[in-house]
Amino acid sequence: MRLAVVDDELTVGNRLKRALSDKEFEVEVFQTASDFLEAQGTHPFQVVFLDLRLPDMDGLDVLSRLKPVHEDLEVIIITGYGSIETAIEAIKMGAYHYLTKPFRLDEVRLLAKGAKEKIELREENRRLKESLGHEDVFKGFIGNSRVMQEVFDTIRKVAPINCNVLIQGETGTGKELAARSIHVLSPRKNRPFVSFNCGGFTDELIANELFGHEKGAYTGATATKIGLLESADGGTVFLDEIGEMPLSMQIKLLRVIQDKKILRVGGTKPIDLDIRIVAASNKDLREAICEGSFRNDLYYRLNVVSLSLPRLSERKDDIPLLISHFISKYNKSFGKKTKKISDRALEILMHYDYPGNVRELENIIQRAVALAEGEIIRTRDLPSDLQRLEFKSVLGEGLLSLEEVEKDYIEKVLKKTGFNKSLASKILNLPRTTLWRKMRKYGLMGN
Repeated sequence: MRLAVVDDELTVGNRLKRALSDKEFEVEVFQTASDFLEAQGTHPFQVVFLDLRLPDMDGLDVLSRLKPVHEDLEVIIITGYGSIETAIEAIKMGAYHYLTKPFRLDEVRLLAKGAKEKIELREENRRLKESLGHEDVFKGFIGNSRVMQEVFDTIRKVAPINCNVLIQGETGTGKELAARSIHVLSPRKNRPFVSFNCGGFTDELIANELFGHEKGAYTGATATKIGLLESADGGTVFLDEIGEMPLSMQIKLLRVIQDKKILRVGGTKPIDLDIRIVAASNKDLREAICEGSFRNDLYYRLNVVSLSLPRLSERKDDIPLLISHFISKYNKSFGKKTKKISDRALEILMHYDYPGNVRELENIIQRAVALAEGEIIRTRDLPSDLQRLEFKSVLGEGLLSLEEVEKDYIEKVLKKTGFNKSLASKILNLPRTTLWRKMRKYGLMGN
């Protein structure tokens, strides 16, 4: 996150820069308001420490210029004149907080951290609102990652166009949710959406399900049956696992697409048909064409527009959002009041590879909500293989001695406090002399 210090006293600016420059902030120092505003216009900062008294402009004037244009900017006012009334006026104008000179470095770091967390929380709320907006349209097909936003953009573009779509992706990536989203966003949304899985059926069963049959077409056909294609007239047909469809049925489907007519089993009169086909496959259909198990002409009839769905392992940023969605979903189903997942359980789920993709994550959370005691999902609520994964990850990191743990923790506290020994000794609950000896022992004196 980019942070600016605007103060005409260079020593103050450099002191703040040294205190705040770390992996969380990229810090730049400015001595005039005009130089800062020029930089803000080309490469904006997210956090600003702004002195009230500058040589070329009053700090409140700078603040009044910034907030209307940069709504997400957090400004911390610096004042060396004890003018608390002015600082309070700045807060009313939208400043995050104020800092009086002389200041303590631990106070500076806390203010910077608080401003950063406020910005991140606001951004997270914005993403959640966007995802809730998707919820109405995409019906549970959610994600804020870049790759999923690209998928949503493609769906929005292709949905209004009356063309066939081919969705490719592994099992559990949400192919049917994508198909339903295309239907809901299309002019056909008020007509039927019919789904059929092409795998595991004989030619006769597929023909009977898709095309229907006339009364007396075969033994046991005591009445006319409307097939799925005919029942979807005016709407959308989703053919899942199209790569498993037998070649003889592929020929019949190709004829339906070309002629826009169907013939019931045992029938002689063609029936006009207006449908849009969205097909899906978890295998590479081009390879199936090379192997001779899928027709080349049918592939190009279906693949007018192609949509590729990512594996969950390719969009792990979406895992917390998906977990929240599934917790809410299964709270309603089970009558539970689970609120969240523990940090350790989330860490395990973030590092898992998900061969079953989003469907596997949903099953994991469904189980966890059912087993959770209280309001928090914990590691004990996860499947046993994931609990073993946690144990292996701990062993893989190597076990530390007590001295190593102590050294690491003391060093962490010292860094967090800017090597302020008084503050560090209070946090560690150690006398300053004891802290000094341990710093010397562990070679932490050079800071």
